[in-house]
Amino acid sequence: MAALLWLLASCSQPLPRPAPPAPVTTGTPGVASANTAPAAAAPAPLATPAKARNWDEFHRLAALRLVAANRSATYDGPVPEPLLAIPVLEVELKADGSVQRINVKRKPTQALDTVQLAIDAVKRAAPFGPVGHLPRPWVYTEVFLFDDNRHFKPRTLDD
Repeated sequence: MAALLWLLASCSQPLPRPAPPAPVTTGTPGVASANTAPAAAAPAPLATPAKARNWDEFHRLAALRLVAANRSATYDGPVPEPLLAIPVLEVELKADGSVQRINVKRKPTQALDTVQLAIDAVKRAAPFGPVGHLPRPWVYTEVFLFDDNRHFKPRTLDD
């Protein structure tokens, strides 16, 4: 169980940057060979967010962006019963779609770590596309449906 929690916790935080490899001596004085291990690939950047025509369209585009930015932390298909946790976040946006503030509207009674997983998912997905043309307030709410593996599905996409 501890190993599973460690694995899940390590998935929710960005990996630290590795230090540059040190030269490896070959035994011959004054001769060194560099470590030639390939560097880890950076995650592919998300596509430029689309401009939503209204708040309903924005909610759907934001949920799709959440999934695209967090592929390994989401699930598709029917929502399992019972769910592990259902945190609810209110996301305040700036006109350009970047996150100004995230408010926790509902904390689950168990698996409290899912709140931070949801917050981190929002931060990875930002910016969400311009909202300056939409009526104020520039706020949207998302319900995160977490399964037992601590993978989530945005409620907006649960058709």
